[in-house]
Amino acid sequence: MLFDQINRELELTQRHLIVLKKVIESGPIGILKLAEETEMPTHKVRYSLRVLELEQLIKPSASGAIAGKQVEEFISDFDDELENIVYIIERIREIGKSI
Repeated sequence: MLFDQINRELELTQRHLIVLKKVIESGPIGILKLAEETEMPTHKVRYSLRVLELEQLIKPSASGAIAGKQVEEFISDFDDELENIVYIIERIREIGKSI
């Protein structure tokens, strides 16, 4: 289906955001504690941590993950990024109505 990939990416983004929120709130925090608190399997938490680290939103420490140097910028840009996504979705909706 045409929207399958978009749905998978949105679900993945949601998972990354849940992990990031928990790291910001509770960091330093390890993988096992994150998995327990988010009710996610450890392999999914580990993947989200890897993605978030690549984006410099978190960084590892001896005690677990902590917020990274890009987290403040990410938070300040968050609403604008979502507005852009909403704009694109609205355009898609209009195209769909015209089909």
